[in-house]
Amino acid sequence: MRKQLIELNAVGWMTGVSALILFGCSSFRHTVFQSGVFDLGIYDQVIYLISQGQPPISSFLGFHHMGNHAAWAVYPLALLYKIYPSPYWLLAVQAGVLALGAVPTWYLALQAGLKESQALIIAAVYLLNPLVFNVNLFEFHPEVMAVPVLLGVVLAARRNQIGWFCLGIIFILGCKAVLSLTVAMMGIWLLVFEKRRICGVFALIAGISWFLIASQVIIPLFSNNEVAAVARYSYLGSSVLEIVRNLFLKPYLILGRVFSLETLEYLLLLVAPLIWGLAPRHLTPLVSAIPALVLNILSDEQMQRDLIHQYSLPILPFLILAVISRVATGRGWLRTRRVMSLWALVAFIVLAKYGFFWSRYLRTIDTWQATREAIAQIHTKGAVLTTHSIAPHVTHRRTVQFVDDISGAPSDFVPFEYILLNVRHPDGTRNPEFAANLVNQLKKNQLFQLGYQRDDVYLFVKQSP
Repeated sequence: MRKQLIELNAVGWMTGVSALILFGCSSFRHTVFQSGVFDLGIYDQVIYLISQGQPPISSFLGFHHMGNHAAWAVYPLALLYKIYPSPYWLLAVQAGVLALGAVPTWYLALQAGLKESQALIIAAVYLLNPLVFNVNLFEFHPEVMAVPVLLGVVLAARRNQIGWFCLGIIFILGCKAVLSLTVAMMGIWLLVFEKRRICGVFALIAGISWFLIASQVIIPLFSNNEVAAVARYSYLGSSVLEIVRNLFLKPYLILGRVFSLETLEYLLLLVAPLIWGLAPRHLTPLVSAIPALVLNILSDEQMQRDLIHQYSLPILPFLILAVISRVATGRGWLRTRRVMSLWALVAFIVLAKYGFFWSRYLRTIDTWQATREAIAQIHTKGAVLTTHSIAPHVTHRRTVQFVDDISGAPSDFVPFEYILLNVRHPDGTRNPEFAANLVNQLKKNQLFQLGYQRDDVYLFVKQSP
């Protein structure tokens, strides 16, 4: 018992240190203007509006927050904004919950029969997974809050803690509508393979029910449109139900996507950090990961098949469970703690995107001070037009829009009180000519006056009547 408490203390230290490192990394990225509208800017704005008692209508999306992903689990985050409104709260929450996944991982390993020292290594393997580090850097996404809870509900199910299991499932569903598919398949896994009848039935019914409610009622009601991600599967249909129907009735539409070199590469990237602990007989937890895996493989968006974006994150808990199951048998390629740790470290070095800190994140550092000074000149809560990377720094207002050479300039500048542009480092295709032409256009516009200029950073302020 004493040894277990010592190991738990070690897991606590690992989790805390990891959370601080993750928060420091994502905070640095945001501070040097490398974050963007999608999705830190979107969530910072809507959570700020919730904290102010205003309708959480994203000016970037043009509709109510619940029409995005029906992610009601972000509403409690507004309490943090009551203390002090800042996007750093979201980055702190994201870093904290991602690191927190190590704790249920440790408990699940012990429950499977691993020694305390082995369980500690498995927790470290989770923390060193490149997905954890990379997703933490990429903006903010509410589904990260589901990661430790996914592991936690499996632990609760195995302990027969049905109340905690049900509460956890409800929270997961509130993190993002698409997670309902993962929950439903997890219900099948618990029912068939884990023999947890009550938990399995609850997860299956809750997952299917919320998927139908969210995709067919809530999202269309608040966005006045179909689920946005449907556009990524347009070759399968123009609605959620049509896509589901075609998956079963027209399987030939997807064969080329499933059996391709791109899919093989994606799967290798996904399992490489943990491949030493995977075996066919112990892959049953991955039944729960099938929806996320299928959605990623079939999507037109390549970013759903990498280790940078958040789309593969719901798969990670079940990969960890598969590894725990294999290690518990005493078999596998790697059996010693030292070699398992070394493999995890090498995988992190090869696949984690820490190199972005000196390759991407410092490319606009020469205008950093000027951009900060320009933002400081925005004194009111008036509407702002700016660039994609500056927008998350001025989202505490009802109206913010971004401009680049891809989306084009707005036809009317009248709705905006401030226009902030960085000509030297524009967003979009990074075409300085577009930004320079926009600045020249604004200089000739009698509605606006140049309020700040330094290092090719321009702030235009609408003149008072």
